[in-house]
Amino acid sequence: MALQLLVLNHVYLGGYVMPMLYVLFILMLPTDTKRIPMLLIAFGTGLIVDVMNNMLGFHALACTVVAMLRILFADRILTRGEPVTIDSPSIYSVTPQYFISYLMLMLAAFYLVFYTLELFGFRSIGGVLLSTVASTLVSTLLAVLYQFIFLKKETTV
Repeated sequence: MALQLLVLNHVYLGGYVMPMLYVLFILMLPTDTKRIPMLLIAFGTGLIVDVMNNMLGFHALACTVVAMLRILFADRILTRGEPVTIDSPSIYSVTPQYFISYLMLMLAAFYLVFYTLELFGFRSIGGVLLSTVASTLVSTLLAVLYQFIFLKKETTV
C-alpha cells in the first residue's frame, strides 16, 4: 500500500497508464476467504486509497467489483474448477498461465470500472478502452515482476 501511495500514484506514462499494484493484495487473498470479509477488505482497501488521493470512491467501487468477480470466477480461472484451496494465489502456487490470465482479467475489470467512473461518460470511450488496456498490461507486468522478486518459489498445483 505504501509503494502505491508514495511512488506509483505519481507515475503516469503517456497520460494513459496509471499502474495500481495495490489491487494485487485483493487478488492474492486465500481462496477460502469468505464472501463478506472479502468484500469488506476490498472496499476498505479502496477506501484507504481514495482518502489518501482525495478521490470520490472510485477505488473503493472498483476494488469491490474486483472482489465480487473474484468470488464468482477465481476458482474457475485459477484451478479450472477443481476444488483446491490456495493459501495465496501466485505465479508459483498455480499454473503460471492460469495466474496471468486471472491477473489480467481482474485488472482489466478494475481499470474498466475505474476509468469509466473517472472519465464519466461515453464520449471518451476510446480513451477509457486505451487506458484500460495499457494500464492492465503495465500493471500485469509489474505484478509478475513483484511475484518473481519478492515471493519464494512453491510447488505448483
